[in-house]
Amino acid sequence: MQGVKQITTADLKSELKNKDIQFIDVPTPYEFRTKHIKGFKNFPLTNLPRLTNQLSKDKEVFVICQSGMRSLKASKILKKQGFIKITNIKGGMNTWC
Repeated sequence: MQGVKQITTADLKSELKNKDIQFIDVPTPYEFRTKHIKGFKNFPLTNLPRLTNQLSKDKEVFVICQSGMRSLKASKILKKQGFIKITNIKGGMNTWC
């Protein structure tokens, strides 16, 4: 998707300590409770349009989900709402070890 950077979960590992990045996970709250990466906040895709006011448009946003499909949809929503520094994590939690 144009305007959205793509990285792998392997690339993500080196970014997790970066305090200038906002990490969001967009599955259902149940999926999030079952498995998530420390430092990510749950912003369910269905609620994302109402929750974006909790994010800074000045900081980069990394988006993950279970497989990478919902995070792409979330990236589109963020882009429409004026976010410009968006990174989608390809393969999602399915590729996280």
